[in-house]
Amino acid sequence: MGHLVTLATCSLNQWALDFHGNAQRILESIRQAKAAGGKFDVPLKSISSLRIGPELEITGYGCLDHFLESDTDLHAWESLVDILNDPASTDILLKDPANRRQDIGMPITHRNVRYNARVISFNKTILLIRPKLSLANDGNYREMRYFSPWKGERLVEDYYLPRVAHKLTGQKKARIGDALISTLDSCMGTETCEELFTPKSPGLGAGLDGCEIFSNSSGSHHELRKLNMRIDLIRQETLKSGGIYLYANQQGCDGDRLYYDGSAMIIINGKVVAQGSQFSLADVEIVTATVDLEEVRSYRSSKSRAMQAIQQPAYERIEVDMSLSKDSEEVDRLISTSPELEIRFHKPEEEIAFGPACWMWDYLRRSQQAGFFLPLSGGIDSCATAVIVHSMTRLVYEDVIKGKNPQVLKDLLRIVGEPSNSTWRPSSPADISSRLFHTAYLGMADNSSPATRNRAKNLAKDVGAYHLDLNIDTIVNATTTLFSTVTKYTPKYRMYGGSWASNLALQNIQARLRMVISYLFAQLLPTVRARNAENPETQQPGSLLVLGSANVDESLRGIDAPPTAELEPITDTYTQSDEADMGMSYNELSIYGHLRKNEKLGPYGMWSKLLHTWGDTLSPQQIYEKVKWFFRCYSINRHKMTTLTPSYHAEAYSPDDNRFDLRPFLYPGFEHAYKKIEKRIAAMGVMKTKVPEGVKAEGRKTV
Repeated sequence: MGHLVTLATCSLNQWALDFHGNAQRILESIRQAKAAGGKFDVPLKSISSLRIGPELEITGYGCLDHFLESDTDLHAWESLVDILNDPASTDILLKDPANRRQDIGMPITHRNVRYNARVISFNKTILLIRPKLSLANDGNYREMRYFSPWKGERLVEDYYLPRVAHKLTGQKKARIGDALISTLDSCMGTETCEELFTPKSPGLGAGLDGCEIFSNSSGSHHELRKLNMRIDLIRQETLKSGGIYLYANQQGCDGDRLYYDGSAMIIINGKVVAQGSQFSLADVEIVTATVDLEEVRSYRSSKSRAMQAIQQPAYERIEVDMSLSKDSEEVDRLISTSPELEIRFHKPEEEIAFGPACWMWDYLRRSQQAGFFLPLSGGIDSCATAVIVHSMTRLVYEDVIKGKNPQVLKDLLRIVGEPSNSTWRPSSPADISSRLFHTAYLGMADNSSPATRNRAKNLAKDVGAYHLDLNIDTIVNATTTLFSTVTKYTPKYRMYGGSWASNLALQNIQARLRMVISYLFAQLLPTVRARNAENPETQQPGSLLVLGSANVDESLRGIDAPPTAELEPITDTYTQSDEADMGMSYNELSIYGHLRKNEKLGPYGMWSKLLHTWGDTLSPQQIYEKVKWFFRCYSINRHKMTTLTPSYHAEAYSPDDNRFDLRPFLYPGFEHAYKKIEKRIAAMGVMKTKVPEGVKAEGRKTV
């Protein structure tokens, strides 16, 4: 006989320190979990009896150093009490208004030590506080700056509840630690985000001790192709030991450079039976599935598992007088288990289009600004940025037309300067762009080509942006005239006999003045366009967010502009090329970037690696010269990374200095490594400068 249970997980677009808003989104997820039976054409009796949410969902994951403030702890407890006391948290079944288990993430301080924890409750009773065992402390994550890992596996203690919780629950204390929850018909355990990625994840041991349902609350950010690994890890864990796995994640921009990419899912014995969206404008997304506990028990019948299970140390179990499934007398033949789904993965190109677009929408609406301003150069980088904004307007338009997300329309009306009761509705994504997206071509009479000017104009027209076309010669000439008047020195371009320093200075003047002009236009264009002029709710015109374009690889090398930057005069015999100026190709830059960050190689390690990668086309000396040039350019330009404005994190080899790629910005050089390379090259004799002939990659020797 089957034991069918309906479970719910979710993705929430939480915002760091937005305690009221976060609590409302949590409550809305509970309401939607209750209504999921109707949504999936399932009788009311099958409505979810278990709901889990993202990691640190009460505070938002990205509070950073605010986690160190006692206010954050206090407000988290106050929010939890409000949630538990709300009728939505208890009225789950019409015949049994107490049958509800909650799993909510928040910071917990125990004996003056702060933990990243999850509070598991039932009917206004706190059953267990489960602290995180393994903290994320790599890449963008700095959890050990704010939290400590729990003391160890299967260790459980008493936790004395704060007064605000005691008044609601009547409890003086609850258990805290690595324990399981036993119901009348099953056993549930927990993992939190990083624990899934560890070599020995807690779910394996808990599964051997009889845990059948695992929940994972995550604050996992988007990175290209990362979802594939995440799903593989969950599938492998349940394929090896069986079980039901509920995965919840935050979704959206909660206040910094990361986009949390949702993808809530439910998996049983390695089969995905429910999967939420990876990219969405929704604040709340619920994922439910009906599964059979007997499938887990049948899957675990192998003797090899049993031999390991009898040796597994026991977990403490917190008993709760409830059942996730129905008694045999109440079996409803109209309820069936959820079928296995084909896993949905976006192509990398789709991830690039959707992830930054959703992040930018959150940034725009939560910053309370009037739209975007983007200087369009006619080059590929600013073009890509414009296309991402276009992707955002397409997503917004789709949500408005479908009418499934009223918050999107509410935010859009405010952004474009319409009153909240306005009947205006966009006719297309371009219609949205015309109200909130502003572009400008900031050219130079002698340096800018008609081709790039037309490309910028045509692109703006295609996406529907409000576009300006102007030259900045007057302000550039005024700046150089001022300098010449004061110093009696006239800087010249290289082609006119100027020095390298003079040539670079004239280019930088244009780039920096474009930035200043952009901020001027961003501040005043909403006023010029009379935004909110006829809005009875507010007459403030607001200002625009300035979008910049920066190439990840160029940021490593330290060049200021995109390919064909047009910062030097164009003549019949000369057009500026960045690859020529940089002394390396973009393909080479990408390779350097991956080796430096992903493979964690310095100059010597990089040269040694490239010796085998490029050894069929370049001599050891040539490879050394390329590596040395890259590290020279990288070291003298690294300080520029400290001034980058907030940018979307999407790649594992990002040079973002804020949190992901922490490096000095003042380097002494790499002489020790260079001397070691030179010593090895000298020992090669005539081979040090010899380029192999007729050697193809497929003909190399392998071991």
